[in-house]
Amino acid sequence: MVSRTVVIRNLTGLHLKPAAYFCKQAMNYQCLVTFTFNNVTANAKSVLSALGACVKCGDEIEIVCDGTDEKEALDAVCKAVEDGLGEKNE
Repeated sequence: MVSRTVVIRNLTGLHLKPAAYFCKQAMNYQCLVTFTFNNVTANAKSVLSALGACVKCGDEIEIVCDGTDEKEALDAVCKAVEDGLGEKNE
């Protein structure tokens, strides 16, 4: 199991489009991918679970990956968050 803390950088947080982008990145891997925010753990492969966490811009989440390709998954999902979840912040 590996984990990393990242800050949500896109201005709109995890609303529908960035949540879908986030989940799509996580679904590319076989391992379990979750994230924790405000003592709530969400399934990073479920758009509804990600939306339910109510994550806003500037919030810090901990991403946890557990399984065979956990390191690759963690790197990819964290990079997606750091890059703005498919949105431009202009």
